[in-house]
Amino acid sequence: MTDAEAQGTVGLRTLTRIVRGHATSDGAGVRLTRVIGSPELDYLDPFLLLDEFRSASSADYIAGFPDHPHRGFETVTYMIAGSMEHRDHLGNRGVVDRGSVQWMTAGRGIVHSEMPHQEHGLMWGFQLWVNLKASDKLCEPRYQNIPKDAIPEIELPNVTGRVRVVAGSFMGERGPVSGIAIDPVFFDIALSPHTLEEFTIPETHTACVYVFEGSARFGEVEDLSKKVLSRHDLGVLSNDGTKLRVQAASAGVRFLLLAGVPINEPVERYGPFVMNTREQVLKAVDDFRNGRFVSESAS
Repeated sequence: MTDAEAQGTVGLRTLTRIVRGHATSDGAGVRLTRVIGSPELDYLDPFLLLDEFRSASSADYIAGFPDHPHRGFETVTYMIAGSMEHRDHLGNRGVVDRGSVQWMTAGRGIVHSEMPHQEHGLMWGFQLWVNLKASDKLCEPRYQNIPKDAIPEIELPNVTGRVRVVAGSFMGERGPVSGIAIDPVFFDIALSPHTLEEFTIPETHTACVYVFEGSARFGEVEDLSKKVLSRHDLGVLSNDGTKLRVQAASAGVRFLLLAGVPINEPVERYGPFVMNTREQVLKAVDDFRNGRFVSESAS
């Protein structure tokens, strides 16, 4: 028996890299923490960007994200607290509020805004950008607007924590997000202090964890020389194995577990346009500047 077999670590995913989120701003001056899409981690196929925005000061978020375009990928907005109002050039409108998610497939082109649906109080959430395959980059735009009550929330045995299943499957419950090519896993996981748990990740998937409350060890949790991940830390997981072991620290932990099938295609990006070649990006810019996003969608 090998040491790994003796310790029960065969098939376990381990941490291969730790990235610390950094403060920045976007939109009309919204303050946020950027974790993917930064100089430290440009992208993690199929994920292009991960931002966390959290502030109880309206000055940090009130200007919001006025009208701006997207083409060639998907945006995911997941709210922990507060609410954002979405509007687009097609006339779609809705509010993404506490505990709910919007999975928007921009496809060939959307011009939209995301503005605070509040004037004070805590605004806290995430935006994730998910790449599309070349064959899907010019698909029809679509939305999955999912309210809080439609997202399964599963209590772990012995009241050791809970898992909100936005996408993927956990303990026989499937998340409401469907029809996404990368077959995503999107879990919001909270564990009580000192809890040890294992989670299944499909072996075909790239995976990472992002800690936004508390701290924990991930992967080789029995090795005390390994770094504890705390708030604003993202851990990139190895590509081998199907299990993730997590050991919560003394204050417990809350984190996102994100996974998806890598696309393995060239990525050429310029602001809100993500295509496969520079020529395609230039066409996206030209189409937007000449009003073709609106005219093509309306035709």
